[in-house]
Amino acid sequence: PMGIFQLIDYVGIDVVSFIMSVMNPYHEDEKLQHNLLDKMLEQGVNGGQFSSGAQKDGFLKYKGGRIVAVWDIHKQEYVELEKFKDECDEMLGDLPESNVAWKSTLRMKNKEEVLKAFFDDLKKLDTLGAKLAVKYGRRSKEIGEQLVNSKVARNIDDVNTVMLTGFFHAYGPVNNFFD
Repeated sequence: PMGIFQLIDYVGIDVVSFIMSVMNPYHEDEKLQHNLLDKMLEQGVNGGQFSSGAQKDGFLKYKGGRIVAVWDIHKQEYVELEKFKDECDEMLGDLPESNVAWKSTLRMKNKEEVLKAFFDDLKKLDTLGAKLAVKYGRRSKEIGEQLVNSKVARNIDDVNTVMLTGFFHAYGPVNNFFD
């Protein structure tokens, strides 16, 4: 699935920032603004799409549809993934042995069972990557539920369907994997 930063690149950093500024007054418990987005825009890094639908460089630099580098706001240049990938992998830690490629889960008949086993194993790990993933999963569920409670979405199924069909996620954000 498309990650957060790739999605922002696809939509456009400027568009995401504008949408957040429009939504912010209506979400008193949230701060829908981030200095990183502002800094990227100040530096002329906008993301977005070409008329062909291909992604423009934003947080990430793309070559042939693949991510090859990340924008460094301090150096104001792209840094190749290969220069820091191993260090990041080590810092994040190993995945559980039950790890499965997301794409392969899309057509699995026992997808729920496979994902439950993976997330149960993930919650047992004491690594930075596991902690971030669980925190993200729990927060995603909160946001999905908030969309229903505030009447932005009709029901939980609608929230999950958007993520499954619109963003090709393997599972919807409102689930019990992170309980």
